[in-house]
Amino acid sequence: MVNESVRRLQSFVDGAYIDGVSSWEKRSPVDGSLVAVVEEAGAEQVDAAVAAARRALEGPWGRSSVAERAALMRRIADRIEARFDDFVAAEIGDTGKPLKQARELDVARAVVNFRSFADTVSATGLDSFLTELADGRRALNYAVPRPLGVVAVVVPWNLPLLLLTWKVAPALACGNAVIVKPSEETPSTATLLAEVIAEAGAPAGIYNVLHGFGPGSAGEMLTTHPDIDGVTFTGESATGAAIMRGVAPYVRPVSFELGGKNAALVFADADLEKAVAGLGRSIFTNTGQVCLCTERVYIQRPVYDEVVAGLVEHARGLRLGRPEAEGTTTGPLISREHRAKVHGYLDLAREDGADVLVGGGIPDLGADLADGAWIEPTLWAGLDHSSRVLREEVFGPVAALMPFDSEDEAVKLANDSRYGLAAATWTSDLERGHRVAQQMRVGMSWVNTWYLRDLRSPFGGVGLSGIGREGGTHSMHFYTEPTNVCVQL
Repeated sequence: MVNESVRRLQSFVDGAYIDGVSSWEKRSPVDGSLVAVVEEAGAEQVDAAVAAARRALEGPWGRSSVAERAALMRRIADRIEARFDDFVAAEIGDTGKPLKQARELDVARAVVNFRSFADTVSATGLDSFLTELADGRRALNYAVPRPLGVVAVVVPWNLPLLLLTWKVAPALACGNAVIVKPSEETPSTATLLAEVIAEAGAPAGIYNVLHGFGPGSAGEMLTTHPDIDGVTFTGESATGAAIMRGVAPYVRPVSFELGGKNAALVFADADLEKAVAGLGRSIFTNTGQVCLCTERVYIQRPVYDEVVAGLVEHARGLRLGRPEAEGTTTGPLISREHRAKVHGYLDLAREDGADVLVGGGIPDLGADLADGAWIEPTLWAGLDHSSRVLREEVFGPVAALMPFDSEDEAVKLANDSRYGLAAATWTSDLERGHRVAQQMRVGMSWVNTWYLRDLRSPFGGVGLSGIGREGGTHSMHFYTEPTNVCVQL
């Protein structure tokens, strides 16, 4: 279905593709060409998806064993590998990201996500306690995990397949049924995954896809539906707040990984070559469209000029171009609308007195790419924390560079944010690395690296950066509800 109709994407409900109530055109951020015509789901389709998920839970899937679910996860991983190139093409078509990244990060991680959660659910045991009371009674207490139920999975456009499978794999491994609402900007891989999950032998109704938008469309209809049991969402903090308001009347659990305004600290004793290379990745990966990307870089004054020069050189060495072109390092932003937002921050930085060190505008890549969503990798200096550019998430290939003098000052500056997702500390002093990393008010704190992940470790943020943790058993906790059984002996 998907291979034949990259130009027409339907929602997927109860094991079948279905028509929507209207449609929109998905355009390539590379050159503005037509990628797909996507059918928007309405209230009737949302109701049908929720009902299908509920039926699946009431059928054999609801009684499936851990071993059966883990085996399905591994078959899905195998099927993604078998159609690896199809997923790469779909991901590139929607996002315009470089071929190397789509292959080595996005699609490769989708495979790993299913296999790692198959391993995690297989190895997770039960909490149990032998209780002995003062009156001589004895009892065995053990907690049985039950699936959360029908889970709404709302995913963003920056890493659409990676983040989709990061949520769907543990949800299914725990025995839930999911309804996915992908971003309207990246509908293709979620639709293709529906086909692959069906090929792997999954029961109808455990994986459903609804295409649409947010307010007044499938997103709002799904997250406010009275018959869902929980919502997991990755995206903007403001959208997370709106979803929270929507689920409040039903007291549904939520798991949110939201925005970031992430800081990096470079101390004078750091290996500056490694620090510059690491910062180049953390600022510009995926054109800065990763929640973990660095937008604030604090550099100890003795090495400030050297680090700034290295980062400017790195930015100038990036190569913008078509995803499949040899040498392309950097793709476009996701859309011209998002480019307008990012460009607005570039203008604001200038108004606030920023010294633009490199970039700062829209590149001329020729007539062939003129209708794309391209923007120059940008670094600026001369700003302080009173600027909105230092307070709000830009979500583009931009960073502000600022000097500091003491360790205490650096920690204070880094923590001066309502966000709290990630931080990175660059230093050759291991004691300082541990000390500073633990003071960061974030969910993830790296030392002399960035984006190095063990998928069993907790992933998430504090403040405006989210609620809850994902990864390994932390995901299992959200997607299950424990029932304690107490047996007097």
